[in-house]
Amino acid sequence: MAVPDWPNTYGYNMFFFPVSKWVGGVFYEHTHRLVASGVGLLTAVLSLWLFGRSARPFMRWAGLMLLVLGLGVGFSGRLADALVLGSAGLALFAASSVWPGCAPSAKWLRRLGLAAFCAVVLQGVLGGLRVVLFKDALGIFHATLAQVFFALICAIALFTSRWWQSQATSDEFPSSQPMSPAAVNLRRALWLTTGLILAQLILGAAMRHQHAGLAIPDFPLAYGRLWPAMDPASIAAYNQHRLEVLAVNPITACQIALQMSHRIIALLILGAIALCARSARRTFGRRNILRRLALVWHGLVLTQLLLGAATIWSGKAADIATAHVLVGALLLAVGVIMSIISSNEWLLASRVGDLPTPTEVRFEPGDEPRLAAAICSQAT
Repeated sequence: MAVPDWPNTYGYNMFFFPVSKWVGGVFYEHTHRLVASGVGLLTAVLSLWLFGRSARPFMRWAGLMLLVLGLGVGFSGRLADALVLGSAGLALFAASSVWPGCAPSAKWLRRLGLAAFCAVVLQGVLGGLRVVLFKDALGIFHATLAQVFFALICAIALFTSRWWQSQATSDEFPSSQPMSPAAVNLRRALWLTTGLILAQLILGAAMRHQHAGLAIPDFPLAYGRLWPAMDPASIAAYNQHRLEVLAVNPITACQIALQMSHRIIALLILGAIALCARSARRTFGRRNILRRLALVWHGLVLTQLLLGAATIWSGKAADIATAHVLVGALLLAVGVIMSIISSNEWLLASRVGDLPTPTEVRFEPGDEPRLAAAICSQAT
C-alpha cells in the first residue's frame, strides 16, 4: 500500500514514474507493478503463440485498434498514456508480419492459453482494486489467483515440453493404456494432496492479510501448550503481552484458530506427500519420472516446514516469510505436474520395457474348446 493510486503511480503513468522517487516502500510496490506488467506481456505472447500463424490477423487488427485508441487519448492531453498505447499498437502490428508460421496448437491447449491470459488480466485488476478500495478480502483473492495462475502456466509448460510432445506422438506408447488400480489410487491421492496444498495457501493468504503479525509467537508449542487457551481472558492476556513487548495490533481467537489450522494442515500435507512418494515407488519403481518428482516434492515440503518454523522464530522476518510463500507456490506447481502425469499412465514409462507386457497365449488347430474356456474365463 505504499502507492495509493492505480493504475497510475502518484499521478504519473506507471512506465514514466521517475526513478528518483523509487524510495522506501514505493520501490517494492512500484517494482511489483512493473514485474506484473512484464508477466502480463509474456502471457499475452504465450497465448498468441499457441494460436500459431492464425494469430496474425488478430494481431493486425488489435494493433490498429491500439493505435487509434492512442491517438484519441493523445488528443485528450494524456500524452504519456497515448505514447504507451501507440507503442504497444505499433509493436503488435509490426510483430504480425514476422510472427512464426507454425501450426496452431491443439484446441484445448489454446483454451488453456486464453485462460492464462484472462487470469493474469483479472489478477492485475484485483491488485488495483485492492489499492483503491482498501479491502483486505481482495488481497486474499489476489494471492489465491496468483497461485492458480502459476500452476496453470506450469501445466502449459509441461504440455508444450519436448518430453510431453515426444511421448504423446510416439507409436511405442499406446494412447489408451489402461490404468492399474494402484495407479488410479495414486492419481487420486496426488489430486487430493494438491488440493490440500491449495487450501493451505489460501489459509496462509488469509493469515497474512489480517495484518496482526504472528498470532502465535512460539513453535512447536502454542503459548507454551499443545493447543492454546482461547477464552476471552486468555486472549486479553496475550494482547496485553503483545502491546507491552511487541507493540503490534491485537489478535482475536479466530486468528489463533487460523494459525493452529495452518499448522495441522501442514502436518497432514507432510504425511500425504510421504505416502504419495512411497506409493509412487511401489507402483512404478525407483527410476520412474513420477518417483523422482515425488522425491523433489518431499524435499520441498520438508524445506517448507523448516521455513515456517523459522518464520515464527525470527518474528516473521520479511525474507524468511517471503521464501516460505515461494516454496509453497513450488509445492503447488509440482503437485499439479505430478497429478497431470499420473492421469496418463502411459507417460510414466521412461522406456518401453517399463510398460506391462501382456501374456501371450498360443492356440493350435483343434483347440477351439480350450479357446472358448479361455474367453469365458476372461469374461468372468
